[in-house]
Amino acid sequence: MPRLFCQTAGESHGPAVLAVVTGIPAGLRVNTDSINAELARRQQGYGRGARQAIEKDTIQVLAGTRQGIAIGSPIALRIANRDNRIDDPEQTPPLHRPRPGHADLAGSLKWLTNDCRSTLERASARETAGRVAAGALARQILESFGITCFCFVRSIGSVSTRTRVTHTADLGTLIADRNNSKVACPDAAAEPKMIEAIRQAKRDRDTLGGLLECHVFNCPPGLGSCANWYEKLDARLAGAVMSIQAMKSVEIGLGLAAARKPGSKVHDPIAFDPKQAFLPSLGFKRKTNNAGGIEGGMSNGQPIVVRAAMKPISTLLRGLPSIDLITHEAATSQYERSDVCAVPAAGVVVENVVAFEVASAFLDKFAGDTMTEVRTNYQAYLDAARRLDQSSNDGDI
Repeated sequence: MPRLFCQTAGESHGPAVLAVVTGIPAGLRVNTDSINAELARRQQGYGRGARQAIEKDTIQVLAGTRQGIAIGSPIALRIANRDNRIDDPEQTPPLHRPRPGHADLAGSLKWLTNDCRSTLERASARETAGRVAAGALARQILESFGITCFCFVRSIGSVSTRTRVTHTADLGTLIADRNNSKVACPDAAAEPKMIEAIRQAKRDRDTLGGLLECHVFNCPPGLGSCANWYEKLDARLAGAVMSIQAMKSVEIGLGLAAARKPGSKVHDPIAFDPKQAFLPSLGFKRKTNNAGGIEGGMSNGQPIVVRAAMKPISTLLRGLPSIDLITHEAATSQYERSDVCAVPAAGVVVENVVAFEVASAFLDKFAGDTMTEVRTNYQAYLDAARRLDQSSNDGDI
């Protein structure tokens, strides 16, 4: 099990969503306002459904802190559901017509029931509120070391932005532009086109998906491992992002495009600038970052780049051909309150699960029971890495 671990629980219409995070070092000052800000961002975005007007997500810290500071034990976070009608049979009636693309049919067959309701409740993306809270907590560790995560909407439907994000980009401006955008896209030219695409989908009683892109800046090399497959950082990131509801593909760096190019156009030449040795990259430079900051399952000091493709929401206003699980006769899938497009909100989830996995890998390498120990271990590693020369070729530093 990795150093940092999160378990979430709670149903869509249950009383609350819970997240329990283990492995947070003692001494971390927990900023609940920062966590609540991420939860609020998750509820925003053009194309969201009616539930976002009902809920106002905030966390309640149940355990693991004293006077707002982590004490080293598991931290339990609770997010109340205002819409908590799971036990009301009139408001949450049985669901016998599964929605194509949703967990309805597979879950009903797995748990041997013709009522999809229980599967719907647990498979709901409402669960991601817990993972956003956990990620927002974990990223406070990263931020204390100058590591920043930034995710934005690259495309919605067929509308894309050409926004380029590099290590030299004005990240503060990009974050502000994204936060001011109704579709979480820092491109003033692409935003109205994305909004119109969502409007058209709603008129068509349809839904839209899109592409999300997440960057992690100032991440040191050496996170993850090439020694064990389950410790590879790219595998951990891909698994975490792919586990988010409606994600259908994950790319690191160049991703799929790397399969279409020769090696000379894919691999990033290495250079060294002693004037940048003070940076977390230790002075190693790349003109390109096609690897997305990860080589051999380990961070290489360049920005980590993760891209995720989200399919359109499975619940359509007009429904889709399905069957009745009781009669097995043809039917139209049932409508459940849903979104037309949740891509902007999904970007918040992607950003925070990526932050959680990077923080977990960070603590794996620089482990300590307290934040003081982690800082000491991190600085010792950087100092040792900067002293590397030809005389230390046996790995003993």
